[in-house]
Amino acid sequence: MELSPRAAELTNLFESRIRNFYANFQVDEIGRVVSVGDGIAQVYGLNEIQAGEMVLFANGVKGMALNLENENVGIVVFGGDTAIKEGDLVKRTGSIVDVPAGKAMLGRVVDAMGVPIDGRGALSDHEQRRVEVKAPGILERKSVHEPMQTGLKAVDSLVPIGRGQRELLIGDRQTGKTTIAIDTILNQKQINSRATSESETMYCVYVAIGQKRSTVGQLIQTLEEANALEYSILVAATASDPAPLQFFCPIFRVCHGEYFRDNGMHALIIYDDLSKQAVAYRQMSLLLRRPPGREAFPGDVFYLHSRLLERAAKRSDQTGAGSLTAFTRY
Repeated sequence: MELSPRAAELTNLFESRIRNFYANFQVDEIGRVVSVGDGIAQVYGLNEIQAGEMVLFANGVKGMALNLENENVGIVVFGGDTAIKEGDLVKRTGSIVDVPAGKAMLGRVVDAMGVPIDGRGALSDHEQRRVEVKAPGILERKSVHEPMQTGLKAVDSLVPIGRGQRELLIGDRQTGKTTIAIDTILNQKQINSRATSESETMYCVYVAIGQKRSTVGQLIQTLEEANALEYSILVAATASDPAPLQFFCPIFRVCHGEYFRDNGMHALIIYDDLSKQAVAYRQMSLLLRRPPGREAFPGDVFYLHSRLLERAAKRSDQTGAGSLTAFTRY
């Protein structure tokens, strides 16, 4: 039976449409919020998610998968959780958490996620760096042999510090621990003025964890008056920020110092202070129902800090000869 000209024309049209049809479907794995509170969300349905993967809530807030359980996933919310409700959809992004870093951050005040909070607009030019990276291995390191001058005669003469060293500032309240750290940053201006190349300049990163906003504001004013912000980056997760941001602040922002270290430059990072991070980690771990240890701190709290501090190192000549020095206050 022969087709009529009209039917043959329609048949050819359908065949050409079918041949040229491409199914461009985007399939996303989604889950639903079971419970949320205090910066922690329990989500059901994300069976293929990776540890440390970024997720996106329905209201645009981001989070990170921290606890992988049989049925639920414990997700840390980056920001306020008041707009997240039970039953909201959560979507995987397929990417591990990364944050901005680079020279564009110099002179800026940012939060734990790298978002500027100084009112001077968005970042102009930066690169994204993974937040969880391995510390340099033995072959990638070199012994600490270059002095890192603090400008404090008592420190430089009695207990000199080298570039790539980790130094602990410990003492009772109101004994001047923060003052030593701030004076070291201020004194780098005179030292940097004598630098003949970029590889001799000492860049500074100050990480304020769990401090009052007024204290951070005074620090910004002090650095601005001394023109010390031009070679410094100030990171703040204040006491009013959620516990997850206080916990992730030093882990996320050490990438600033690693950027200079891996590019043959020198940097000093100051954690003020890590005891506040440990308290925030305890709060998160209890909400995630992790087994508590001594004083309800999780058992890996010491590994958490040692892993963080080991990222400060002196690079070998073959890997750029950069360095990252760490001052830690407890």
